[in-house]
Amino acid sequence: MLIIPVKEGESIDRALKRFKRKFDRTGKLKSLRERQAYIKPSVRQRDKLIKASYVQRLKDIENQ
Repeated sequence: MLIIPVKEGESIDRALKRFKRKFDRTGKLKSLRERQAYIKPSVRQRDKLIKASYVQRLKDIENQ
């Protein structure tokens, strides 16, 4: 559970912004979204290879 102490004179918007930043760093929402649907390991590996080839292509273009 995240606890964000609100300091004296601090606006609620500022405290909410700190809460959102802290929540994003925990990675809970990302893991929940990943677990909504099962992805087979072979599909995950294929996506990883496609992404790697795309990044490599971008680096090759940049170095030319």
